[in-house]
Amino acid sequence: QVQLVESGGGLVQAGGSLRLSCVASGRTFGDIAMGWFRQAPGKERDIVTAVSASGNLKYYTNSVKGRFTITRDNAKNTVYLQMNSLKPEDTAVYYCGASVNYYRDQSRYEYWGQGTQVTVST
Repeated sequence: QVQLVESGGGLVQAGGSLRLSCVASGRTFGDIAMGWFRQAPGKERDIVTAVSASGNLKYYTNSVKGRFTITRDNAKNTVYLQMNSLKPEDTAVYYCGASVNYYRDQSRYEYWGQGTQVTVST
């Protein structure tokens, strides 16, 4: 079992920045891949970015490339999502997910946090 706790969401103006954090417990952090996902109102949850257990592999969905950065600190059991140049269309509940393997498909992730709301105003 892996427990995930996200933090860092909030309200920000368009063009602003936020950093989300996700702390994991229950399993050796360096053995699990991590991802950030988001669900906007009326839409399905979808992947934003993912990082492999080693940190060597990273994936970003096209809409966030160049604006968002995923990093992981295995010593702190934490994965971060730095979000810059935020747009209103980034508004969603953001979820942290964990998997024993590195996937881009959110259905393959076994463990989930409770989510944190990110709202970007115009």
